[in-house]
Amino acid sequence: MSTPVDDPLARERSHLSASRSALRAMREGVEALDISDVTANWVNAEALAHQIEERIKALADLSGTPLFFGRLDYLHAPGAEQAEGAEGERFYIGRRHVHDHDGDPMVIDWRAPVSQPFYRASKKDPMDVALRRRFGYTRGDITAYEDEHLSDPAEAARTSKLLQQEIERPRVGPMRDIVATIQPEQDEIVRSDLSGTVCVQGGPGTGKTAVGLHRVAYLLYAHRERLARTGTLVIGPNRSFLHYIEQVLPALGELAVQQATVDDLVAHVEIKGTDDATAAVVKGDARLARVLRSALYAHVTMPTEPVVVVRGSRRWRVPAYELEELVRELLDRDIRYGAAREALPQRIAHAVLVQMERSGEAPDDRVQDAVARNSAVKAAVKAVWPAVDPAKLVLRLLSDAEFLAVHAEGILDGDEQKAILWDKPARSVKSAKWSPADAVLIDEATDLIQRTHSLGHVVLDEAQDLSPMQYRAVGRRCTTGSATVLGDLAQGTTPWATRSWQEALTHLGKQDALVEELTAGFRVPTDVITYASRLLPHIAPGLTPVVSIRENPGHFEVRPVSGPKDVVDACRESLRHEGSTGLIAADARVPELAAALTEAGIPYLGPGEETTQDTRLTLVPASLAKGLEYDYVVLDDPRAVVDGEPDERTGLRRLYVALTRAVSGLTVTHTAPLPPQLAS
Repeated sequence: MSTPVDDPLARERSHLSASRSALRAMREGVEALDISDVTANWVNAEALAHQIEERIKALADLSGTPLFFGRLDYLHAPGAEQAEGAEGERFYIGRRHVHDHDGDPMVIDWRAPVSQPFYRASKKDPMDVALRRRFGYTRGDITAYEDEHLSDPAEAARTSKLLQQEIERPRVGPMRDIVATIQPEQDEIVRSDLSGTVCVQGGPGTGKTAVGLHRVAYLLYAHRERLARTGTLVIGPNRSFLHYIEQVLPALGELAVQQATVDDLVAHVEIKGTDDATAAVVKGDARLARVLRSALYAHVTMPTEPVVVVRGSRRWRVPAYELEELVRELLDRDIRYGAAREALPQRIAHAVLVQMERSGEAPDDRVQDAVARNSAVKAAVKAVWPAVDPAKLVLRLLSDAEFLAVHAEGILDGDEQKAILWDKPARSVKSAKWSPADAVLIDEATDLIQRTHSLGHVVLDEAQDLSPMQYRAVGRRCTTGSATVLGDLAQGTTPWATRSWQEALTHLGKQDALVEELTAGFRVPTDVITYASRLLPHIAPGLTPVVSIRENPGHFEVRPVSGPKDVVDACRESLRHEGSTGLIAADARVPELAAALTEAGIPYLGPGEETTQDTRLTLVPASLAKGLEYDYVVLDDPRAVVDGEPDERTGLRRLYVALTRAVSGLTVTHTAPLPPQLAS
């Protein structure tokens, strides 16, 4: 049946149907590939089969996800802007490229240069776009469209209703991509070049996490081969957060990006212990890198005896002073401890070969290698430049007060040294009760000995909570690559939280990074962010408050209650709305609220567990709320959230995080008086 000429919506639905058919044909074409005669061996065959499997996955058609979300009608054909009567082209903008059997594009990847005006064109700068069309979808089917005639001076600029609806659409399950709603200032960051590191300071709801993930997707599109070799990594604050964001990149067709926490990166030992705040702050201080370096290189001692190499009937003697010159030369080169140790036998062997040549012999490289493996040379290297186990080095520093004092002299004062020393020294690496901060120290020591592998690009989210030593650990993973650093100084809730991005970037090794600030709020309703921003003068006085661009002010209520049953009632009211609900409470109050929910017969999940239509309530300890979003939030007892932290400033920052997790509505319940900082 033909599509009516005067029915634009029917035509767009027809194009969607044809595009899905084309995508299916692309996938079937890959599935039908016969590689039996094109590979030289089974290793190549396995590699090619894996690539084909990944390609098939990338071409999956997600039925509930729009294949395209926009359309651009250009005024002119590319390169023909000045040609009279030149016909412009039409492009459908979507999550991935789709072409028909002739190779003609039916959907253009949102990352392609021709798609850029969809995000950046405006009345002031239409970028040769005559019309921008946005589509509204219900369960993957087109139900509406909205046009902007950018080149028509008679049409006033206006806010897109479909854009607002997409931003405010209720969410159940993991985080969605924002590819249909990227704003110009976000797009500029997303498309920034791979060679540069970008730091994004963004308040709650400004989309900084989504910007970071979409930047990875863009970079993989623009630099596919390079990043396929060097690798990409997304680092999040905890497993719950990583689970929440894990579907964003696959929805954009990117399946090869690794995800990890900082603890995952430095997992050299089993974590069995914790530090108090004072010890953790000292261990996280960048000065510990100097202490570790001093302790490591103290193992190098100057030779006092010559090396005598016996080959056949000849004896070759390298005097102690010459050995010392070789050792000092390696120290002056400032290369890794392990690399220098591996180079020393060859340096000694070369000194022997020089003597052989002077005596008339003509040794080659094989002779030099043999001399380097000589038992006398090995013994000398072992004595002068011994192998060091990084965990044992840190173990000794934390257990041996005298050893620590020698290498921390002039770096840490007496109280700081005492703070990090173990009360009961461990007998071995395996029996030690290592803390997360100790693992970072071991990672630093490991890198001093052997260079850490560098990736092509690293995304570091919730970066404001990292210690200087953790920044160094992340920086080691991108020494030859770039990074996207995402965070909000106002949400720093660790005792070592970042004081300034410049300081953090210096520890990361990216001091020349570009710092961008996002202040337009897309996720948090106006009334909610206005209320939460009352805390900013007390927790981050220099930051610009987020200004919500949401037309819907959202639901907001502060409600005195008498106990857990009233909090449960507030949750029940929120669940009457479509979408997800998060009950956020001080960690100490979670068991009591869990019992009240169970007694009321209301099912709930923990952070990181995926919500469903049947179970839409998540009970969230305040310490795990960072980075998560819910359509509706019930925040239990703000005073308890503040009091649950070691100091008031950290407590108020934790409260700021909890207050800003709602996308559509927030109900604050309290039995105790509210913190005075929230007073109007």
